Amino acid sequence: MKLILLGPPGAGKGTQAQRISATYAIPQLSTGDMLRAAVANGTDIGRKAKPLMDAGKLVPDEIVVKVIADRIEEPDCHNGFILDGFPRTVPQAKALDKMLKGKKLDLDVVLEIRVDEKELFRRIETRIAQTDPKDRRSDDNPETLKKRIKVYQDQTKPLIPYYEKTKKLKVVDGMKGIDEVWEAIKAILAVIK
Repeated sequence: MKLILLGPPGAGKGTQAQRISATYAIPQLSTGDMLRAAVANGTDIGRKAKPLMDAGKLVPDEIVVKVIADRIEEPDCHNGFILDGFPRTVPQAKALDKMLKGKKLDLDVVLEIRVDEKELFRRIETRIAQTDPKDRRSDDNPETLKKRIKVYQDQTKPLIPYYEKTKKLKVVDGMKGIDEVWEAIKAILAVIK
């Protein structure tokens, strides 16, 4: 099963990705983690990405797609994978499609966890209130969330119509509780598997 998780920051993608990974025995692939591993391992891609990452610049799409292409060749991806955090833009989605096609692979589903903006702010405020300040994520504040939502609206939300056209997009109501969202995801995946 090869899938992408979409949704704004705070929608619960990470929580649900962990559940999908554990239940279906497929890895959750984070492009940030993969790039850091490539740099740490001194791979060709890692050597190209390192100076950009050190300078705080975005790594070009072709490098990120190559990292994903290499990663999905690993044995733990034999049954599939979850892409979380990639693609973030339509050009990235097109590059991903081209790479997968070259490997004679195709996405099974794109899951969008849909949550309204007011709920995202409520969730971040709850998380801040319930987390010890020393354990709090640096981006756990309303100002940063506002910026991240704006980036999501501008860059990533256009993926919704892109994947609707491919008939791969399935929407999950992220306004429900964590377990209810999980049940909805399992129902969608049961049809695909």
